[in-house]
Amino acid sequence: MTEFNLQIQENSNGCANAKGECLSSHIEDAAPSLLPSSNTIHCTDTKGDRIDRFLSQELPDLSRSRIQQLIEQGNVQLNDKVCTSKKINIKLGDRITLEIPEAQPLELLAEDIPLDILYEDDQLLILNKPAGLVVHPAPGHPDGTLVNALLAHCPNLPGIGGVQRPGIVHRLDKDTTGAIAIAKTEVAHHHLQAQLKAKTARREYLGVVYGAPKVESGTIDLPIGRHPQDRKKMAIMPIEQGGRSAVTHWQVLERLGNFTLIRFQLETGRTHQIRVHSAKMGNPIVGDPVYSSGHSVGVNLSGQALHAWRLRLQHPLSGEMIEVTATPPPQFTKLLEMLKRRTTL
Repeated sequence: MTEFNLQIQENSNGCANAKGECLSSHIEDAAPSLLPSSNTIHCTDTKGDRIDRFLSQELPDLSRSRIQQLIEQGNVQLNDKVCTSKKINIKLGDRITLEIPEAQPLELLAEDIPLDILYEDDQLLILNKPAGLVVHPAPGHPDGTLVNALLAHCPNLPGIGGVQRPGIVHRLDKDTTGAIAIAKTEVAHHHLQAQLKAKTARREYLGVVYGAPKVESGTIDLPIGRHPQDRKKMAIMPIEQGGRSAVTHWQVLERLGNFTLIRFQLETGRTHQIRVHSAKMGNPIVGDPVYSSGHSVGVNLSGQALHAWRLRLQHPLSGEMIEVTATPPPQFTKLLEMLKRRTTL
């Protein structure tokens, strides 16, 4: 169990500071993203702040809904008394203790879900993931995921790369389609992760965006972090505020009126990276329910028009280069055909 102790005090500038004392015997068991970088957590203002809002600002790795759940479950104490109201206002001098119960491991079940296999041997597996398929189980998606399908296809997979995400080296968003690599051994898992970290693995995507970029190619080098208000979104975020380096190279493949087919190449692999960078450059991905305007284009898309098209990596044992191309799904192809017809009319 991870425990945070926050003491609200006033500093010389009249702002409030929260001194966070974390018990080392507990904090070492927490996920790395929950580890505080120092013993002092600074906040801009606590006057009149609700306790759930204050905690979500001071502990950005926890969503506000998660904090509200912890409050309701009696895991938050205010001045050494259990606080079960998320609406209570805190004041200078208050002491808050937040306890985070250890996560319960998910029961992973093998499920016979069809897989579109692009490459397979005894070390690795490369699949063409369909839209709507979540990569690994998580709250809200306990089954029916790619991991559940992999456990049925590869009986020896459990334990490779961790119990919760066996074999997963990188991930694709639920509604992003295309090539994804799976490690079938620990050797392959470490080797593929090293390639991604060293940026020697090449990942190319096809995306249809709104608008027409003024130039033919470019590079977006903007750090990405969790959105400060909406925890389900990512945003451009300075590194000093928690953002992580994110680099996306792009090239126009075809101009289709007020739409453009673009090839993206990832240098880094942050959550929602292409979607956030495309929106930032003023050309959001068509059909993106989070980062675009959501205007209808006349095709019933299941999600964003983004497809992991080509994957090139080194085989973990032989060292030979393996390159696979994933055929875009019918919805993606239909969208392109429709946009081409519009431009010729």
